[in-house]
Order: sequence, then structure tokens, then C-alpha cells
Amino acid sequence: MKPKILVTGAKGQLAKAIKNIVATYTKDYEFYFVSKANLDITKAQDVKAFLTKHRFEYCINCAAYTNVAEAEKNPKKAFKINSEAVMYLADSCKASNTILIHISTDYVFSGETNIPYIETDLPNPINVYGKSKLAGEAYITKNLSSYFIIRTSWLYYQNTNNFMTTMLSLSQKETPLTVVDNQIGSPTYAEDLAKVILKIITLKTNKFGIYHYSNSGQTSWYDFAKTIFNIIKTNPSLSPKKFYNIPSVLNRPLFSVLNTSKIEQTFLFKIPNWKTSLKVALSKMYKF
Repeated sequence: MKPKILVTGAKGQLAKAIKNIVATYTKDYEFYFVSKANLDITKAQDVKAFLTKHRFEYCINCAAYTNVAEAEKNPKKAFKINSEAVMYLADSCKASNTILIHISTDYVFSGETNIPYIETDLPNPINVYGKSKLAGEAYITKNLSSYFIIRTSWLYYQNTNNFMTTMLSLSQKETPLTVVDNQIGSPTYAEDLAKVILKIITLKTNKFGIYHYSNSGQTSWYDFAKTIFNIIKTNPSLSPKKFYNIPSVLNRPLFSVLNTSKIEQTFLFKIPNWKTSLKVALSKMYKF
């Protein structure tokens, strides 16, 4: 009987990326992809019953409330999904001896630096989204010993809702686009992250802890958009604008690049540059 792996947030881009590559990456595990319709992770008893019944070897938590602006308006919902539900998963993983792989974010940091963040840097989130994700992290690190927390940034995947697909859609409407050029980060192709997660599982490693993963290199949202259009050889009207943090309305870290040396050195792989992976993603959509 194959070991079982639970993947939450099945309708999200990372879970979809895992599902699309898992058959070619490993046939040694049985995967269960669940969305809210199959398992509401905000209900403690449902989570406990589900994990007790199936006895998973790993739980990959891809579920999250990721709308940064809406989280400011509805902090209760953000904390319910990003913190409380994580508590229920962590408790049930501990009880059923399941290793938790939890996906977190660069937004646990304030962005008040110009040096890529390492795992031991002190988190200091400046918005509700970041605070809710950090609360989930904190519960895991305090209550579990067998876990991987992977912080990532600017995630995108073909045919899902994200910055890349939004830019492609807007560019077809022939209206001028303005994109922020003073927020700096690293775009991350969901398929690359999915491969890393599957490698960690297949290695059967016990090198638990917090890790950072994003594609290598850094850019602004404006240059990210410009690169998308350059690759597909289109030229919409595109101009840069500044983002200004507005206390009590919305704050975003202006610099959230993650240092990925730890995950590279621990699991011995080379991370692709963000432009290389962006070409791969776009080639799957435009068949070039």
C-alpha cells in the first residue's frame, strides 16, 4: 500500500502545479487533493477526523487567504484561514504522526531593507495578510517538530489567477497599463516550487525547519510585466508608477527578496532564474 499525501487548497495554483507534475515525478505515493468542498480546514473536528481516517505521511498545506487588500477589510477571515486552520492541521498532523509541509510568504517581513531575507531574520509583517501567515508559522514552530515551512514570493502559474495572467488579460483590452516599479521581489513559478516540495518528500529527509524558495534574481512588478510582454512579443502601453504605503489602509513590503541559499545547499539543487522559468510558463500557454 502506497504512503498517502494530503494536498489542501486543491483549486489554487500551487496545488494545481503539484497535481500536473506528480505523475511524472513520483509514482511511489498516493495523493489526495482536497478543496473546501472536500475538507473545510477551518473546522477542527473535520480536519481531525479526515487525518485520523486516512493516516497521511505528509500534508502539504497550499490553502491560504492571499488577497492582501481584502485581508485588511476582513482580518477575521484572513486569520481564520491563515492561522486558525493551520492550528487545526498542525494539531491533527501531530496526533496522526503526519509531516506538515506548510507554504508561507515573503510578506512576513517588513521590507525595510535591501538585503535578501534569510530564514533567521526577524519577521515583522506590516499588513494583516503577513500577520495572519506569521501566526500560522508561529503555531507550527511551537507545537511541531516534524515540519517544513517554505516561504515563497510572487507565485504564478499558467491558466490560474495571478499577476502574469492578469497582465496578459489586461494587455488584450488595449487600455494603458500602469504598474508599480518600486516594489522589489522575486517571481516564483509554481511548477518549480512544486518540484522542490516533491523532492523533499522523495528524499525522505528529516532536515526539518523553515526554508525560503523563490526563483533566482529580483525585479519590480513593472519590469516583471515588461518581461512578460517582451517574451510573447507584444507591446501594450505600459508605464511605471510608485506605490506608497498608507497606514490604516494598506501597507506592502517594498523589498521582499528571499535568500534561498539554505534550501539550495540542504537539498542540493539549482534554482532557475525567474526569467528562464517565466519563458517556460508562457511557452506552455502560447506554444512557442
